[in-house]
Amino acid sequence: MSKRTKIRFIINPTSGPKSRIDVPARIQELLDHARYSYDIVYTTHAGHAPELSHEAANAGVEVVVAVGGDGTVNEVARGLLNTEAALAILPRGSGNGLARHLEIPMGIEGALRILNQGHITTIDSGEINGHPFFTTAGIGFDAYISSVFAGNKKRGLQTYVELVMKEVRSFKHLPVKASINGNDLDTDCFVMAFANAAQYGNNAYIAPEADIQDGLLDVCLVRRLDLVKALNLSYCMLTKQLANADSAEYFKTEYVTVKTEEPMLYHADGDFMGKAQEFEVKMLPLSLKVLVP
Repeated sequence: MSKRTKIRFIINPTSGPKSRIDVPARIQELLDHARYSYDIVYTTHAGHAPELSHEAANAGVEVVVAVGGDGTVNEVARGLLNTEAALAILPRGSGNGLARHLEIPMGIEGALRILNQGHITTIDSGEINGHPFFTTAGIGFDAYISSVFAGNKKRGLQTYVELVMKEVRSFKHLPVKASINGNDLDTDCFVMAFANAAQYGNNAYIAPEADIQDGLLDVCLVRRLDLVKALNLSYCMLTKQLANADSAEYFKTEYVTVKTEEPMLYHADGDFMGKAQEFEVKMLPLSLKVLVP
């Protein structure tokens, strides 16, 4: 009999909207037990998942499954960077950006089917001021929304959209100095998004041409935003198109530096990281193994 692959499920019990699904029972029912031997562990606090995933990788676990949303996926993946263990995802959050980019089904049955039948590949990751990210990072309005969303008791897409609509008119662009591909930009910034994957989550495509294995960041710069530009950008994000040049500019690069006159908010994979006046954003090419369809 062939040796079974060791697999660990890391469950964030607080991720995403409330659900009556008994995840451990579904895992027991649907997992291919001829292929996998598994255990289940639970996170108890922020920053716990990287410890659990890195511990698993060091113990010879071959696949580590993040059961949660984008924040949980980020934490689990951080612990697996540059190891032999592969990340898998059972999406349980509100955005599920990396899972959607990798074409992982949103339902638990479909995601477990991919786990049973899928194969392992290697993808890039990014880093902003030392914080790893796997879908997007950014400064400006999207980071501001992340900071507000983090303190909101309500979760989900509707809450996120309501916050955007409420805050977009009052948020002000700020002057920044950026270096992209050796070219200096002295510009206003409403949003500067750094994309490894194509979307934030919920199929909102901030960088439709992003390739998660090309070793390049896709940078989307929105200098100023009025109603017309906001409508164009929103439509293009929802239809996976590049916005017109009046609304956004796009760059591909391995490395970006940004300096600001006053501290700006920033995020990594939708998690608010704080404020800074200098930003260094770079790629970590082919640094994470993932299980995909």
